[in-house]
Amino acid sequence: MEPIFNLVHVVMVIINAFRTNGTFCSLQGEPVYPLLSKDGDIIVGGIFPFHRTWENTEISYEVNLDFRAMQYSQSLIFAIEEINNSSSLLPGVSLGYKIYDTCSSTGMGVKMALALVNGNENSILDEPCTKPTQAQAIIGETYSSVSMAIAKTVGPFSIPLISHDATCECLSDKRIYPTFLRTVPSDYYQSRAMAEMVKQFGWTWVGAIRRDDVYGNSGMAAFTEAAEQMGICLEYSLPFIRTYSQEKVLRIIQQIKSSTSRVIVAFVTYWDLEILLDVFHEHNITGYQWVGTEGWISDSTVARLDKHKILQGAIGAIFTEFWETLFNCKYTVQNDSEDIMCTGQEKLSEIENEFTDMTMMPIFNNVYKAVYAIAHTLHNLLGCKQTCPTKKQPDPLTFLEHLKRVRFKTKEGEEVYFDKNGDPASKYEIINLQTIDDHHEFVTVGYYDSSLLAHNRLAHMPVSVCSESCPPGTRKAVQKGKPICCFDCIPCAEGEINSIKCEQCYQDFWSNTHRNECVKKEIEFLSYEETMGILLTAFSIIGTFMTIIIAIIFFRHKNTPIVKANNSELSFLLLFSLALCFLCSLTFIGQPSEWSCVLRHTAFGITFVLCISCVLGKTIVVLMAFRATLPGSNVMKWFGPPQQRLSVLAFTLIQVLICVLWLTTSPPFPFKNLKHYKEKIILECQLGSAVGFWAVLGYIGLLALLCFILAFLARKLPDKFNEAKFITFSMLIFCAVWITFIPAYVSSPGKFTVAVEIFAILASSFGLLFCIFFPKCYIIIMKPEQNTKKQILIKVPVK
Repeated sequence: MEPIFNLVHVVMVIINAFRTNGTFCSLQGEPVYPLLSKDGDIIVGGIFPFHRTWENTEISYEVNLDFRAMQYSQSLIFAIEEINNSSSLLPGVSLGYKIYDTCSSTGMGVKMALALVNGNENSILDEPCTKPTQAQAIIGETYSSVSMAIAKTVGPFSIPLISHDATCECLSDKRIYPTFLRTVPSDYYQSRAMAEMVKQFGWTWVGAIRRDDVYGNSGMAAFTEAAEQMGICLEYSLPFIRTYSQEKVLRIIQQIKSSTSRVIVAFVTYWDLEILLDVFHEHNITGYQWVGTEGWISDSTVARLDKHKILQGAIGAIFTEFWETLFNCKYTVQNDSEDIMCTGQEKLSEIENEFTDMTMMPIFNNVYKAVYAIAHTLHNLLGCKQTCPTKKQPDPLTFLEHLKRVRFKTKEGEEVYFDKNGDPASKYEIINLQTIDDHHEFVTVGYYDSSLLAHNRLAHMPVSVCSESCPPGTRKAVQKGKPICCFDCIPCAEGEINSIKCEQCYQDFWSNTHRNECVKKEIEFLSYEETMGILLTAFSIIGTFMTIIIAIIFFRHKNTPIVKANNSELSFLLLFSLALCFLCSLTFIGQPSEWSCVLRHTAFGITFVLCISCVLGKTIVVLMAFRATLPGSNVMKWFGPPQQRLSVLAFTLIQVLICVLWLTTSPPFPFKNLKHYKEKIILECQLGSAVGFWAVLGYIGLLALLCFILAFLARKLPDKFNEAKFITFSMLIFCAVWITFIPAYVSSPGKFTVAVEIFAILASSFGLLFCIFFPKCYIIIMKPEQNTKKQILIKVPVK
């Protein structure tokens, strides 16, 4: 019926306007008069619910009268008196006020709003009916449902309605309520503040009671949406209003008693709790943690009625203070009490204490700020400086547009402005209701704004969860058919950690043993510090020193027959190349880098070709030497020292050319191998071009095979000291090592691949060194009597 009632009022206003034809206005119905008023150049309207109902009932005066409305009106009057006495704001312009009682009724609210718009006087005959609205702007109403009806009524006339306490999110919709503004944050922000507060305390499994009207349903919808985003689950959300039957109330009680959550979020007014507290005590519903809205959390009446401490420890967002605290008086005084009785006519301008700056009275401060927003807008519109050049009331539409853009600071430094939805900045105090020896205290425990939640916690907090939090290294698995707050904990897989769910670590990281943190993966490469690296380095150095020692021995005995007979020039070149082969293995040890990856393969390929080329030259020399002993043979002139040098150089240059082609097309490069092991990174040299690598290795194998074949053919030539035998055996070792190397290289994991390659280099180098040079060194050092030309030239019969 309420919307129909509102529509009828608007239609009557329009019909009356057409009846007048611009010449005569007639008042329809009984006139209504303000409870409080004062004349002024420009009038500010006030609409507050001084009474809880406008019907004639048996409710006592004390119960029916809402003292907070008187407090709101006093705040409005104080602000207007302060502005009128100011020399800097609206100088020379006096503000008046007319304050009406809505009796908490939507219909009455619309009626009082129309009275503020039209006035109560009949026009004099022949006086034009059209005239400016009586009130420049209206401050009120307290309740969202009444404010919605009033805003729709005065909206077509572009009259601003500035509410101090109507918090429904729906009022932010400027398409429906274009002239509505407020100095109290929307329920959207309060709902998020409450959800974040609940989350902060670790309560993920909660119940809810909401007032069954626009305020409760809209606010709870916003809370539910925010709670779901934050991982909070509602076990139940129950509607309630004072007019509910006993049967409906009992169903609410049964739902709460059968629930497992221990926290109740209450989106209700203090009127509702007056009934619920008695019902909860009757059914022994105690021990719950309550989270409340500004509608009741700070109401002293609720605190006094809570005789059984059902709400003990309740927390919520505050927007009220108490008239009794402000004036240090009581509305109810016992006969033997020394307390001063409050009259309801106390004036804010007559007291001087901490409350006069309004910082301790946020709800009254909202009324105060609304009046000042109107004053600052008028000051700017009227062009006031030292004085205001005009006192003419601006037209409503112009005033409204400027009011939406007003921005100023209060005396306390608080910045006041409206956003595009007509809402202010959202800031809340978080308070805790504490009862000690029947004394109620509202203790501020934290603060909230739209971007920050203060990290304050209460001692001895109750636990309200459906499932305990999952330990580190596990993830949540929602139980089938239950809310997301009811879950089982399942261990995360390797390489995953848990936050809300198991998440894969980045590729260079791996989960720790507890699987609650990603740590850097272990990096693996063959280093000089580990045992394998030390041993391989030691063998490389030993091989190099042995080669140098043999070279020294050969140099000191270079004129002896055994050194001369074995082509001393190629021998020294072979020793040099063997030393390089031992040293090149060191480039495979250590962390791979661009230069080491290029150097290790090219140095290995070129030095080994140089080495095998020398061995091949010595083998050809052996064959040519025996051919030269045949009658009439002059083959040695075709393979003398110049040809030997040239052959070694030619064979080596071919390998150099292969390496150059490899490096210019696709050179080796350092590479992180993440596939072989999940828990560690293998640093290795990627070949770049596999064709290039196997070409280098294949060329070495080809020379070694050729050398082995020639040496094998020359092994039975008649000579006491036939070097071809030793070359054959060395090439047999060489080929065996490198044939074995191929499958071992392909199948070895990580750093062992490099170790296998180094082992092959060292083994083949030691094989050449031992087989070719140790027998000669043995004769030079241990059997010097055999190091004679006669002994060298002795023919041995072929078997």
